[in-house]
Amino acid sequence: MPYREGRTVRHRAILVFFFCIAIATLSTAQESPHGDIKIKCAACHSPDSWKMRTDSAFDHATTGFSLTGQHQRIPCASCHENLVFTGKAHDCTSCHMDIHKGELGENCLRCHSTIAWVIPDMKERHQQTRFPLLGKHRIADCEECHNRPSPNRYAGTPLECITCHREEYLATTAPPHAANGLGTDCAPCHAVNSLTWPGSFNHASTGFPLQGAHQALMCSACHAGNNFTTLPTTCYECHQKDFMNTQNPAHVSRSFPHDCTLCHNQTAWQPATFDHNTTNFPLTGAHLATPCSACHLNNNYNLAYTGCYQCHQADYQSTNDPNHVALNYSHDCQNCHNTTSWNNATIDHTTTGFPLTGVHTALQCASCHANNNFNLAYTNCYQCHQTEYQSATSPNHAAQNYPQTCDNCHTTTTWSNATFDHTATGFPLTGSHTSLQCTSCHVNNNYGLTYTNCYQCHQTEYQGTTDPNHTQLNYSHSCDNCHTTASWANATIDHSTTGFPLTGAHTTLGCSSCHVNNNYNLTYTDCYQCHQADYQRPTDPNHTAANFAHDCTGCHTTTVWTGGTFNHAATGFTLTGAHTSLNCGSCHVSQNYSITYTGCYTCHAADYNGTTNPNHASAGFPTTCDNCHTTTSWAGATFNHTWFPMTHGNANGVCATCHTNPSDYSVFQCTICHTQSQTATQHSTVSGYVWNSVNCYSCHPTGGGG
Repeated sequence: MPYREGRTVRHRAILVFFFCIAIATLSTAQESPHGDIKIKCAACHSPDSWKMRTDSAFDHATTGFSLTGQHQRIPCASCHENLVFTGKAHDCTSCHMDIHKGELGENCLRCHSTIAWVIPDMKERHQQTRFPLLGKHRIADCEECHNRPSPNRYAGTPLECITCHREEYLATTAPPHAANGLGTDCAPCHAVNSLTWPGSFNHASTGFPLQGAHQALMCSACHAGNNFTTLPTTCYECHQKDFMNTQNPAHVSRSFPHDCTLCHNQTAWQPATFDHNTTNFPLTGAHLATPCSACHLNNNYNLAYTGCYQCHQADYQSTNDPNHVALNYSHDCQNCHNTTSWNNATIDHTTTGFPLTGVHTALQCASCHANNNFNLAYTNCYQCHQTEYQSATSPNHAAQNYPQTCDNCHTTTTWSNATFDHTATGFPLTGSHTSLQCTSCHVNNNYGLTYTNCYQCHQTEYQGTTDPNHTQLNYSHSCDNCHTTASWANATIDHSTTGFPLTGAHTTLGCSSCHVNNNYNLTYTDCYQCHQADYQRPTDPNHTAANFAHDCTGCHTTTVWTGGTFNHAATGFTLTGAHTSLNCGSCHVSQNYSITYTGCYTCHAADYNGTTNPNHASAGFPTTCDNCHTTTSWAGATFNHTWFPMTHGNANGVCATCHTNPSDYSVFQCTICHTQSQTATQHSTVSGYVWNSVNCYSCHPTGGGG
């Protein structure tokens, strides 16, 4: 580069440098044209020109108004009309005219965004207002509603239909809404969610719902002359001509009520039906098909019902089987007749005090009511069956003075094959007794037996039995202790009643196995009474030498004698873990079963004294071995080192790491691992610090920092 040109460049750089210094001095010495702004000029202006830098480092967010959306792309002068930047308002209305006139508040961001001024989801937002858009309202232009009653009205827009639809209201002629004074609430007939204006009217809201034939009528059929306000609601007011012109029956002359619904319905005016149940005479059976005139002669609909006799007097007087008049039958015909059929009358014989059952139901009335005698007074069966009673010989009813209440043995189903409830005698028949002939017990027609017990009939069987001999052994005469009525042989005794219930192998033994020489007077004391030889025979353990109790049930069961088991828990020393699989002789040496348990040490003294890691004896360990050992495994003992963790530092559960004297576990060493130089540095600010194990533990009893 030529010298002159290089010098010119250097001079220019120097001038720019001093110019920047001057500008910087000016910015501090004089008021900035941009107002009270704290930003250095170089942040926006370049040093070689007063123009804005293209790489301006100005962050508009530092002003409290971040530029987002369209604000990022518009020139600064669009908002900042002059060089004074400070004091510019941050609200939207300072730049944007509020066409809502303050009705919707000053926060434009509730609906608009800086990305686009147009609101794409206005329909959805409208659903959150007091007037959700439904039906045709969803496709209507906003101005159609928000220009009523004044332009650009939003918050105070009326919600009533008439505000927008007054023209339709006034123009409607079918029916004329205004002329008939119909309300301006369009909703009862027009649906806001419909895409069409023509609506439907819910006539039920008037208090007169349309049903049946009324539904198909034109409105003008009732609302003549467009009268929608003063119409009556009762049938008679519309159907008065029908009422007055009807002759079958004549409604006017018979003073029929004006309530047409008693006979007519809205489905069809004819044919009319009358609910006869509303009178005192509901129609049933054949009465339902009878023409009204059959009873209501000469259009007489003012009948006062008293009873069947009122219409059926001729039928009553002409009946002679039986003769109703002669027998003075009640005029209440329904006791025997029904409305389904007058003939084939039936009487509820139960009402006479003698209900008909069994064969009685098929008998002709004359079988009992001879010569039309219907005034019988029932006492009992004997009244009709005296002949059968006196002719019976097996047994002879008369000779044995049987009661005349025949239904004790006979039924109305069949007179023969009488059965007697023997339970009523105090001796119910069960088992083989049920199939015996009466004469087997009631010899010579003796039905006056007084039952005492089985021996009364079975004395021969009792005296003839020799296995066992009932007579010699003075057995009870209550044979049902062992025998049943099902079978006399194969007697069984409930051994529980003897005080010795049979269980296990005892249940299959023959009686003579215990009752030798027919000795059934055994008095049970205990198992030893029969099992003395079994008691004296065993040598492992020797029951006699060990003076075992004679109550064999402590170890043996009636199911099987061998393989006896003993409940060791009863001794005060429950067997658990490895103890359960030991032979008895392992502990009970030389058949000594009189051991008194004091503790593990009793059996494990050698283990205690022989242990060197740690040395239990020299360390003075307690002889309560279960503090560290279990019955599951003697080795692998664990000690609950309650306060100081056994995992501390390098110990890893090895006792000798801290307890360096195996003969005395009350001695421990902290200083082996925690050297004096190390701990002195860490305790430089601790008052009274002394480097020894006892002092370490006094401050760190749980091994942690303190």
